[in-house]
Amino acid sequence: MSDTATEVYRAHREAQNRYVYFLLAATWAAIGFAVNQTMNKTLAWSQIPLAGAVFGWGLSFVFGIRHLQYVSSSLYANLELLEVESGQHSQVGTHLGKIAAASEGIREAIESNSNRANHLAHLQFTFLVAGAVLYVAWHVLEMYLRTVSTRQLLP
Repeated sequence: MSDTATEVYRAHREAQNRYVYFLLAATWAAIGFAVNQTMNKTLAWSQIPLAGAVFGWGLSFVFGIRHLQYVSSSLYANLELLEVESGQHSQVGTHLGKIAAASEGIREAIESNSNRANHLAHLQFTFLVAGAVLYVAWHVLEMYLRTVSTRQLLP
């Protein structure tokens, strides 16, 4: 791989990491905000959408962490692949048959890890957005209930 291609790959990888960490931070902040919003409230049926939002954000956080684990595993496998294919791996050496078999197995693992990481990244984003939608639904429901209770108090 040329130096330019390596730099582009590195920049792409860093951008992806920043994006995932941004989503993790946003998710954690949303959970904290929801907890803060309900700190002095009692449990009520109207908080069901909020509970769904926090649950969705929790899933988003878990999927984001799992995504990072699969990406890390893929990067490690990629390093192992480079060692195998250069004949520098301690267990494979320079034996062509072993290099071919190990390379094929590592490539399959990388593909599997990559597919799983992509799926988890989609789930992370999906549940972050679902949590936001449920949070807005909760907020609108709370506003509606306050409006109804205020109207009942008026003569």
